[in-house]
Amino acid sequence: MDTHSIREQMPALVRGHVPSNARKFKFAIYDGEPKRSTLGFYIDPDPFEGTVVARTDDAIIVKIGRTQFAVVDRHLATMDPCEGTRVRVEPYARHRFDGLRADTPETKTQYLADGSAYTAKTYVLGSAPAKLPVPRPDCPELAELINQLEQLPAPDGFRRITHLLVDAGARDFTLVDPTLANIIKTPPAISFTVTTVKFTGNVSILYDRGADVYRIELRQNGECVDRVDDVYFDDLGRVLERLLDDGAWRRIKVNALDERSARRRSAA
Repeated sequence: MDTHSIREQMPALVRGHVPSNARKFKFAIYDGEPKRSTLGFYIDPDPFEGTVVARTDDAIIVKIGRTQFAVVDRHLATMDPCEGTRVRVEPYARHRFDGLRADTPETKTQYLADGSAYTAKTYVLGSAPAKLPVPRPDCPELAELINQLEQLPAPDGFRRITHLLVDAGARDFTLVDPTLANIIKTPPAISFTVTTVKFTGNVSILYDRGADVYRIELRQNGECVDRVDDVYFDDLGRVLERLLDDGAWRRIKVNALDERSARRRSAA
């Protein structure tokens, strides 16, 4: 979507939908590009509701307030609603493995000296962690692999590798947590299943201590169908994206809230 052209067209597109006594209007563009806060942190947009007031070849214009509008990339929208349709729009937001948004505050139960409990919520600005749903391993090399998956960026720069795995539907995690004496014979590994257009099946990331590299194996019905050797830690995100990421996470969910006609786009 040509955002420069859209910005120039907006006054004409929303004319007639801005109150006559309003001196200006605001709009936000949702084109699949990450949003940043005024402090420079990546942020995850909240869902919103509104009424479609205009459309172009590339954009859907949604009125969401008295003088506020949203511009949605028509090519990324999961539905192509007609003008006048009231819609709910959910731009992409990073999520955790439990299904909650990754920017959900962390809730912990704390105890006072007298034994009484209270709940504390913690939120770190700019933080949107997606911790792997696995127990803490004894093997240091396996612990480091888990840390790398949680902390290293995906190639898009917005997500971490674990966000990429969430978007690939990763589940059923298992660990191979060897002792130091068995680390060569039984390599440390983390395995899980995914479901994407690119690949559906089991993924294993194994650590080769001798070469200090990883090996990634894809299996279907117990048979290895693809294998990538000599993966250095800083290539984990790139290789996993190539093998698993089908790009569906970039789609902007649009759902009609009324009975007006709307043409649903294919999920492809």
